[in-house]
Amino acid sequence: MNRKKIRVFSDQRFIVLLVVIALTAVFMALSTGFRRYSTLLQLLDSGYYFLLMAVGVTFPLITGGVDLSIGTGMVCYALIAGTLVRNNNLPVAVAIILCLLMGAMTGFVNGVLIAVMNLPPFLATLCTCMITRGIGSMMNATPWPTGSQAGGWFHAIFKYVQGTGRRATQYPVGLILVVIVVLLMEFILNHTRFGRYTIAIGSNKEATVLSGISVKRYHVAVYVVCGIFAGLAAVAYAAATPTVQPGTGAGLELDAIGGVFVGGVAARGGYGSVLGTLAGVAVIMLLRVGLPFIGLQANWQQIITGLVLIGAVMIDIIKQRRAAIRQ
Repeated sequence: MNRKKIRVFSDQRFIVLLVVIALTAVFMALSTGFRRYSTLLQLLDSGYYFLLMAVGVTFPLITGGVDLSIGTGMVCYALIAGTLVRNNNLPVAVAIILCLLMGAMTGFVNGVLIAVMNLPPFLATLCTCMITRGIGSMMNATPWPTGSQAGGWFHAIFKYVQGTGRRATQYPVGLILVVIVVLLMEFILNHTRFGRYTIAIGSNKEATVLSGISVKRYHVAVYVVCGIFAGLAAVAYAAATPTVQPGTGAGLELDAIGGVFVGGVAARGGYGSVLGTLAGVAVIMLLRVGLPFIGLQANWQQIITGLVLIGAVMIDIIKQRRAAIRQ
């Protein structure tokens, strides 16, 4: 029983959860503005698309890879779909499906470059990052339909508004969707063949190949899943952002990837948790939203976030050393 308690308390997910609680308590104690309901909505609006990106990129990171194209890809898909909705009267439902298909296609390209052509993941996804950023720059600043316009119903997927004007009440229904997605992907990672092989590729790719598993196929599938989640993030981004600006998105993937590492994914791959990713992204989002309320601006936000990431990596290194000593 004592050993089980020690394992729980030493689990990085538990540590990160304590950090989330501590940060929330500090920000609420130091700022009355942080306690407002509108701040919670702001936190969730930006958190939806970051979390969706992070859930997707968790899988490549577990294999020991990375996907740098998710940020620019997310913006690119939102711009293309929004342009077609505005200029060509494309139904919003079709535009959402198009975002998913574009994400899957980019993920497939990344997977082929990495798993089949053996390009380093950093280089392969950097190339698709530049391509999607360039394509996005060709689009116009694209407002998707608002809630009051025809086709604006998709906003209600993430935030349901009841009433009008000052009496309007907003409900963060997207939180339910996010919890379902996280639990589903956690189940897939831990209880399906795809999840087990993803972990196996990151743990020991050569041994996985020798065991007769079609590593290339599953490796490609990992990046396709990541791309699909970038497409989902594009929908959430369009729902939360009044106007999607062309040429943006570079750097957004860093917060998502940072959240995954804070959540406990091993720096060398082979281990990870979608629930941990949820907790890690919560830390990053709390820092982004909460620090301005206590007077710390963007430069301090980046410094503190960087220090948090260093701490997370150090915890991973210590865990690996202890495991090596036990063996």
